[in-house]
Amino acid sequence: MRSVSTAHPVAAEADPVRRAAAHATTRRPALGPAASIGLLASILVSLLAASSTPTPLYAVYQQHWGFSPITTTVVFGVYAVAVLVSLLVLGKISDHVGRRPVLLAALLGQAVAMVVFDLADGVAALLAARVLQGVSTGAAVGALGAGMLDIDPRRGSFLNSLAPTIGTAAGALVSALVVQYLPAPTHLVYLLLLGVLALQAVGVLALRETVRRKPGALASLSPEFRLPRSARGSVAIAAPVLFAVWALAGLYGALGPAITRTLVDSTSVVWGGLSLFVLAASASLAVVALRRTPTRTVMLLGAGSLIAGVVITLVSITSGTGGSLSATGFFVGGAISGFGFGSGFQGGIRMVMPNVEPHERSGVLSLLYVVCYLGFGLPAVIAGVLVVHGGGLVRTADEYGIALIVLAVAALAGLLLGGRRTGRTSG
Repeated sequence: MRSVSTAHPVAAEADPVRRAAAHATTRRPALGPAASIGLLASILVSLLAASSTPTPLYAVYQQHWGFSPITTTVVFGVYAVAVLVSLLVLGKISDHVGRRPVLLAALLGQAVAMVVFDLADGVAALLAARVLQGVSTGAAVGALGAGMLDIDPRRGSFLNSLAPTIGTAAGALVSALVVQYLPAPTHLVYLLLLGVLALQAVGVLALRETVRRKPGALASLSPEFRLPRSARGSVAIAAPVLFAVWALAGLYGALGPAITRTLVDSTSVVWGGLSLFVLAASASLAVVALRRTPTRTVMLLGAGSLIAGVVITLVSITSGTGGSLSATGFFVGGAISGFGFGSGFQGGIRMVMPNVEPHERSGVLSLLYVVCYLGFGLPAVIAGVLVVHGGGLVRTADEYGIALIVLAVAALAGLLLGGRRTGRTSG
C-alpha cells in the first residue's frame, strides 16, 4: 500500500523558502578575521586622528575669530568631557546590542561632526562639533576594542594600544600639512576625513557580528563604575599610569602648538602639529618595540620614560625661547616622554584585559578610557585658565610638567609596591 504524506502543502512549500533564506544569509558577504580586525583598527585610527585634527587649526581659528587661550582649551576640553559622558552612558551597550550597530551609529555621528567643522563660522560651531565628535568616539572605542579582542585576543590587545597612538600622530601632522600647503585649510581636511569614514561604514556592513545580543541594553545606559572582581587589582595599579600618560598627551594637545611656536619663533602651523606628532609617533614605536616585553616591565619603562622626558622638556622650555638648542631639547623630551606614553598605555591595557571575560570587555575597556580621558581633558582645561589668569604660557607649562612628574612618581611607586604579582599573572 502506497504511503500518503500528511505534511501540510503550505509547510512543504515554506521549507525550501526557509532553506533558501538561511542559505542566502550564510552566503552574505562577510570579511574574514584578518580583514575584520584590520578594519576595526583603522576605524580607531580614524577616530583618534579626527580628534587631533583641529589641534594645528586652533591658531587659525583664533586669528579669524579672536578668542583667548582659555577658549582654545575649553574647545579642547569639551571633547574630553563629551567622550567621558559617552563612555559612561554608552560604553557597555555593544555588549548587549552587538558591535556593528554601535559602530555604524558612531561613524554617522562622526561624519556629522566633520560637516559641522567644515561649516563652522564661530566658537559655538566648534564646540558643537567637538561634542558630536566626543560622543561618537566614546560610543565607538569600547565596541572597537572589544571587537578586536573578540576576533583575536593577542593581536587585539596589541592593536588596542597601537591604533590610538598612530591616529593621534597622523591626525596632528596630516592636518598641519594640509593647513600649511593646501587650499581651504579649515575645510579640506574635514572633507577628506568624511570620505574615509564613509568607506569604513561600508566595511562595517560586511563585518560578522562577534557577540550575541542579550537583554539589558537600556539598563546598561545607567552609568556605573562597577568592575569585575577579577580585574579590580590590576585596574588599581594601571589607572594611575594611564591617567599620567594621557595627561601628558593633553599637555601636548592643548599647549604644545603654542609652546613650539614660541621656542622656534615661528607662526607656521606645521610646528604646532609637529610636537604632538613626535609624542604620538614615539608612543607608536614603543608599542611595537615592547609588544613581547613582560607587562610589568613595560609599565615601569612607561613611568620612568615619562619622568625623564618631562624633565628634559621642562629644562628646554625654561632655558629660553627662540633658540635651536631649547627647541631641540623640547622635541627630544617629547620623544622620550612619548615612549613613556606608549609604554604606559600599552602596559595598562595588557595588565587589565586578560582578567576580563568576553562579555565584560566593552564595559571594562570603556572604564579604562574614562581614566585616560580624565587625564587628557581635565588638566588641559585647568592649564588654559592658568595661561591667562596665572603666570602665562611658560610658567603654566612648568607647573603642568611638575604635576605630571608627581603623578608619574606616584604611579611608579604603586607599580613597585603593589604590581609585582599582578604583572606576573597578566604579563
